[in-house]
Amino acid sequence: MKRLFKFILKLLLLIIIVVVIIVSYISFSDYKPESLNKIYESDEYELVDKIQFEILTWNIGYAGLGDDMDFFYDGGKKVRTTKKRTQQNIDAISKKLLEYSNVDFIMLQEVDIKAKRSYYINNLENIKNKLSDFRSFYAPNYRVKYVPIPITEPMGDVESGLVILTKYKPSSVVRHSFEGNFSWPKKLFMLDRCFMVSSFKLKNNKQLLIINTHNSAFDDGTLKYKQLKQISDFVTAEYNKGNYIVLGGDWNQNPPSFNEEVFDNEDVNARFKISSISKEFLPKWNIFCDIRTSSNRFLTQPYVKGETKETILDMFLCSPNIEKIEINTLDLEFENSDHNPVLLKFELL
Repeated sequence: MKRLFKFILKLLLLIIIVVVIIVSYISFSDYKPESLNKIYESDEYELVDKIQFEILTWNIGYAGLGDDMDFFYDGGKKVRTTKKRTQQNIDAISKKLLEYSNVDFIMLQEVDIKAKRSYYINNLENIKNKLSDFRSFYAPNYRVKYVPIPITEPMGDVESGLVILTKYKPSSVVRHSFEGNFSWPKKLFMLDRCFMVSSFKLKNNKQLLIINTHNSAFDDGTLKYKQLKQISDFVTAEYNKGNYIVLGGDWNQNPPSFNEEVFDNEDVNARFKISSISKEFLPKWNIFCDIRTSSNRFLTQPYVKGETKETILDMFLCSPNIEKIEINTLDLEFENSDHNPVLLKFELL
């Protein structure tokens, strides 16, 4: 009994030491972005002389969340799909984007640059190789040296972020850190959320701001509220300057007045609590989404049409001086990502 007790004690001590080493290493190497980070700036910008544009947003799920996947952190069991399927997904995503290469702007979320979960396949390079007519800009929002969960198959290192692809040469591209985060030590292993602002000079001496966002998912609503407040303050200030603003991406929230009778939005995962954006959020602005088609599916199981729960999380916020011409969610049946792309055609007034 004494030997067994000593063995258990030594084992517990070893586990504690390993945990301390991991947390210490992650704390030391933790990504601590500035509140503002200039990704690009140039005086040799392009003057854009048009009033109608098309923009596409798509959370590509790091090419690892196709219809074969569930995900442990969302109530499923799997950590990642196979390397072969990951490559198939990014090839299919790149091909689909090429089909829409006539658009002016493309905004992507969950784009892995170098991560164990996607077998170190560089999502962005695969996409850039297809879309050679676009300039690309990248802003990291998930940079962790080692994610130790699940214990049986740790996610490992992750380098991932937001991407803006554009046909025009911007005057600047800036990463804005969202305020607030989870408490220590959880925040060491979670995303450092941000929104990405690209500025384009127009012939009328105003600017068109194309903003890519990926808001918090796994919180009790506190971070979501802070992020919406930060977005509201920023875009209001820019609109008051006379600028045009289009902000899109994965909000991880439903649009205001969401119709739950159309899309089954039952909260099946305690970690991912979906709420609707308040009707009081920028009431004079417009939030555009395709209410006919779901843009996201739950990851509690592999996708089965008509059985897997679906919802709307991907949409655009546009300033009052912008008019929607058309918006469509492309129903790809979540074959290569847990999100569908959303395409907006708009006009400057």
